[in-house]
Parts: sequence; structure tokens; C-alpha cells
Amino acid sequence: MATKKTTITRDKIVSMYMTYRLENTTRPKSVYLFAKENGFDEAVFYSFFGTLESVEKEIYKIFIEKTIAMIQKDPAYENYDMKSKMLTFYFTFFEILSANRSYVLLSLSENKNQLKNLMLLSGVRTEFKNYVVDIITDEVRTQYDKFQNFQEKAIKESSWLQFLLILKFWIDDDSPAFEKTDLFIEKSVKAVFEVFNIIPLESVLDLGKFLYKEKTQKN
Repeated sequence: MATKKTTITRDKIVSMYMTYRLENTTRPKSVYLFAKENGFDEAVFYSFFGTLESVEKEIYKIFIEKTIAMIQKDPAYENYDMKSKMLTFYFTFFEILSANRSYVLLSLSENKNQLKNLMLLSGVRTEFKNYVVDIITDEVRTQYDKFQNFQEKAIKESSWLQFLLILKFWIDDDSPAFEKTDLFIEKSVKAVFEVFNIIPLESVLDLGKFLYKEKTQKN
């Protein structure tokens, strides 16, 4: 009796890729070998993805898209203030990451060059910044008489830096159920919003530029 051929979808390729990485600890040598091992034609892969690296980027993009979809399903979410929405986002996102921790640690520690590892998060960076803009409340905007583009940029950039700091903390966290990460999320989000309430946003952006300049000149 002939077996029914499994329909290959974008999500199935992602799942196959994650399984391959976890079982082999290395990337597939080529798209051809990856497709052959999983029983489908190479051409099918290219109908969804251009490269193996693009699959890895898609995985992280799926993580954040799933996070946003999950938190927005909660009827109470719309009434949260910006700080509460950010906390909800982080707790949900890192819960998803924790469920896939073995893959994440393998993927983000593969290259000694951390910049290359961060390239896998390019899709996450875009989605996250869009999310931050969406949750900037009218209260935050009216808090400043002239809420301009550079102020919005300051919030997005500082929030992204915070995201990376929390991610690094979670990667190094060896506490049960990653309870230290939960505490770090609470403290860091609280600290960031306190800074926003005290320091003009343009000053935050200037400080970020200064720190970046200092770091690049020393390296």
C-alpha cells in the first residue's frame, strides 16, 4: 500500500530544521542534503526560503510573532499601561524561549563572533521595535510637549538594548525555572521607565550614542 506523501509547508521545514540542529548539533551541509534527508525535493525548500540561514532567522521571528499573538488574545491586555504590556511581553517571550532553550543556546553560541549570532535576530529586532511603537501610549506622548521622531527612536533603541541585556542574562541563567531572569525582567523594566520619567528622552539617546562611541573607539 502506497503511503500518503506529507505536504511540505513553511512550518514543517522550520520544524525539520530545528530537529536536525538538535540531533546533529551542526547546520546541514547544504540545502540539497537537508531536503534529501527529510524526503522532499530541494526545489520545494526554495519555494519558501532562499538559504538555510533564512530558516534560522524565521525561527526567531516565529517566536516573537507567537508572543505578540498570545498576549493580544487576553481581553485585559488592551487596558494595560505601557509598562505592564512590556512586562507581559517579556514574560511570555522568555517562556517560549525557555521551551526551546536547547535550540536557542545552540544557535546563538555557534559563532565566536557575537555580531554574526545577533544577525539571526534581525527579524526579531524589526518586530520588537514595531511592537514598542504600538504600545507607546498617549500618556507617554503627552508627557512631553513635543514628542518627536527622535524621542520615539530613543524609546525603540533603548528598549532594544534592554531586550539584548535580558536575553544575555537568560542565556547565562542557571536558576530553577529561570526565576532570576523573571526578577531581572521586573527590575530592568522598572528601571527603564523610571529613567524615562526623570530624564528627557533626547538625553537618553545622547547617552546611548556616547556609550556606543566610547565602546567602538576602545575596540
